[in-house]
Amino acid sequence: MTNKKKYFLNAHIIDPCNSINEIGGLIISEEGKIEASGKRVNKNNIPNRENFVDLKGKHIIPGIVDMRVFGGEPGYEYKENYRSLSEAALSGGVTSVVTMPNTKPVIDSVSIVDFIQRRSRDKSKINIFPTATLTKNAEGTNMCEFGLLKNKGIVGFTDGVKSIQSSRVMSRIIKSAYDFDCLVMQHAEDQELSKNGMLNDGIISTKLGIPGISDLAEKIIIERDLTLLEEINCRYHISQISSKKSLDLIDYKKNIVDFTTGVSINNLALNENDIGEFRTFLKLSPPLRTEEDRLSLINGINKNLIDVIVSDHKPEDEESKRLTFSQAATGASGIETLLSLALEQFHNGSIKLEKIIELITHNPAKILNINKGNLSVGTDADFCILDINKPWAVKKEKLLTKSKNTSIEDRKLQGKVLNTFVKGQELFKFK
Repeated sequence: MTNKKKYFLNAHIIDPCNSINEIGGLIISEEGKIEASGKRVNKNNIPNRENFVDLKGKHIIPGIVDMRVFGGEPGYEYKENYRSLSEAALSGGVTSVVTMPNTKPVIDSVSIVDFIQRRSRDKSKINIFPTATLTKNAEGTNMCEFGLLKNKGIVGFTDGVKSIQSSRVMSRIIKSAYDFDCLVMQHAEDQELSKNGMLNDGIISTKLGIPGISDLAEKIIIERDLTLLEEINCRYHISQISSKKSLDLIDYKKNIVDFTTGVSINNLALNENDIGEFRTFLKLSPPLRTEEDRLSLINGINKNLIDVIVSDHKPEDEESKRLTFSQAATGASGIETLLSLALEQFHNGSIKLEKIIELITHNPAKILNINKGNLSVGTDADFCILDINKPWAVKKEKLLTKSKNTSIEDRKLQGKVLNTFVKGQELFKFK
């Protein structure tokens, strides 16, 4: 069965990859590919007999590429699986995800990668790009076989929620990643400095009587890695930074070595004061830091020091969260609210709209070397239609993720995804 061509007109199209920010249209071929986009597509140059969708100024953006997502498979299907992840992602305009390897068993061998790829083909409606661990079993000692795993389709290597502590091991990882042209994605946290810590080390942690995590724990790992990169510069990405100290260091090192940096939407939209009286849904890694740190991250985006915004979607079942702060699991679900929460920074005048879209579409795809996050002619028609001003409130029971551990319950947001398409097929429609 062949699909019909689709025509969308009178849309505000933002595609940073192709420097498009204009009123125009989109034509999708029968094969689900982008045939044309931008101001050249209008009522005057499409066949008269064809039906078209008049978007009346609504926005079209490329499908979002979320670079840090915990998918649940294998081993944690009760928290999330590819089906529930797909539904949640599509409702937030996300069409491609990079899944973390901290599963059970961890993704560190070709056989597990085969399993992941089969499962995602069978169950997922979105594009799944798996990562593998940097070290066997994510234990930080023995390196994985980068070459073999990359050939199987692994887009990057990370120990997920763990950081490589040994400088000797990290040095070998960088050399091997350079040899095989692999992407290293480091979660920056010195385990000695952050031991037993649960939130930002400061006034709030003292007030609540909870051990804190110093911002130095992040800075020290970044400093060590960037120093090693001065000798051999592999493809290197800092998964998510949270503090002004890290940003100042990144600013200094940008002219010396080549690397990229991510930030979690949680650290961009929230600060340690939001934790209030032990709100465990805000127990995150890296922790929420001060308002000064949060504002410095926004400034870092505007100064091109931060390349990517991620959801850091980490579904945890309610039983893991409804515990005391010290016992509760770390992480929050966030894939459905990533775009709307990021749009807060546009609506309050902090970050330009095109910049936000660039950090969640074009930039992650460029870092990962994947042909996603753009509306280029001939590519898969992965995109979403967005009402940038539509108000809505986050209600836990309406979330499509399996685990409802959102960090922003009841928050009022502005901007909602109305439709999401993958390979030209409409897979989500806002009701």
